[in-house]
Amino acid sequence: MCHMSACAFFSYISIVFIKLVPLQPIKSRPQFLKIATLSVVFCCSVVGGNISLRYLPVSFNQAVGATTPFFTALFAYLMTFKREAWVTYAALVPVVTGVVIASGGEPGFHWFGFIMCISATAARAFKSVLQGILLSSEGETLNSMNLLLYMSPIAVLVLVPTALVMEPNVLEVIISLGRQHRYMWLLLFINSTLAYSANLSNFLVTKHTSALTLQ
Repeated sequence: MCHMSACAFFSYISIVFIKLVPLQPIKSRPQFLKIATLSVVFCCSVVGGNISLRYLPVSFNQAVGATTPFFTALFAYLMTFKREAWVTYAALVPVVTGVVIASGGEPGFHWFGFIMCISATAARAFKSVLQGILLSSEGETLNSMNLLLYMSPIAVLVLVPTALVMEPNVLEVIISLGRQHRYMWLLLFINSTLAYSANLSNFLVTKHTSALTLQ
């Protein structure tokens, strides 16, 4: 929620006040629905990944995450009918095979955590393909900063009630941490600023290459 709030704030400052790029209006209802879907899918991927970390080791979580290119290639074909070279698909086989082998030998394996991790990985891939469509489709093309400007507030609206339901004492905890640790607010601000940079870079790479190249 903090990350998406920072993305909305910095995008607004960059576009409206600093004028790094021109403000692009949303042109149609279908375009808005795509942006809203992108926001919700993004939230699901992050929340699902965080939930899986409660049940799975970080190393295994990252191993499963390595299958993201496979899901990206699948969604790219289903949504845009874009086919990659056979060498690209062949390269995905050992990656997926490796994750299957790792899953069988993981001592800390947990079914619910695994399902959440796979779901988050698939959502991340779907998000990459959808953002690629929004950044490059004819007639509805948005630049990276404008897409982040429109996507972030919707994500915040989704994450605020989610955070309050899943973490009912979150406000007490963050205020308590702020009192205990001198640099907590500064670190949270830096962390959120880096998240803005990461998301913007993510969009720029997708726009100038492809969703599969990014993953």
